[in-house]
Amino acid sequence: MIRLTGKTAIITGGAAGIGEATSLLFAEEGAQVVIADLNEKAGEEILETIRKQGGQAVFVRTDISDEMDVKRMRDSCISEFGKIDVLVNNAATFVLKGLEATVEDWHRSLDTNVIGTALVSRYAADEMKKNGKGTIVNLASISSFIAQPNFVTYSATKAAILQMTRNMALDLASFGIRVNCVCPGTILTRASYDHMERVGLTLEEFIAEEAPKHLLKRVGDPREVAYAILFLASDEASFITGTHLMVDGGYIAI
Repeated sequence: MIRLTGKTAIITGGAAGIGEATSLLFAEEGAQVVIADLNEKAGEEILETIRKQGGQAVFVRTDISDEMDVKRMRDSCISEFGKIDVLVNNAATFVLKGLEATVEDWHRSLDTNVIGTALVSRYAADEMKKNGKGTIVNLASISSFIAQPNFVTYSATKAAILQMTRNMALDLASFGIRVNCVCPGTILTRASYDHMERVGLTLEEFIAEEAPKHLLKRVGDPREVAYAILFLASDEASFITGTHLMVDGGYIAI
């Protein structure tokens, strides 16, 4: 079954990690995909992959913390595909700091993860309202729920996204727009490798440390999260809004 035939989807941070997996999966499922990301090289590579597979997509270099960039990305989507049906708010910055975080650290984290998510949602929702329907899927995290060492900056933003999801769902329901979020556990992405490099861990050491925290005793793959996003974005989830879906291998059940 092709779940997203005829739908246009914007995926922020769509050139890496969970965003990359989602861009590719959505294209396979028939969506016209707007890959919004800062990384031009990676974005163009994914765009080429999608087009080689017969999919429809465009890449728009986008800094979601910059309102003019967000407007330009929205306009590019409308110019290319004429509408917005689905928004996946995946773009994030990983500022992993405790109380030692500087004002600059806080701005970098909040400007992208919270304000950027709100900006993209605002401009996408304005277009969705014209069609009387739409779907927004936010990327929250296990960090929205649990305490983790030296995660104050990141966890604060992910907790905010969890509550933003509920409030956005309330505000947009009358326009036929559903809003949900997925909450991944430890997923092996480029950001994971960046973290390993920062703290001096090998891949084997990282997995040995993280896998036991999950009931399934392993870390996740980005595609596994993309499938959950696909479900919430599809018409199969037509009676689901204002909630979160854990994709965490049982992490917070322990």
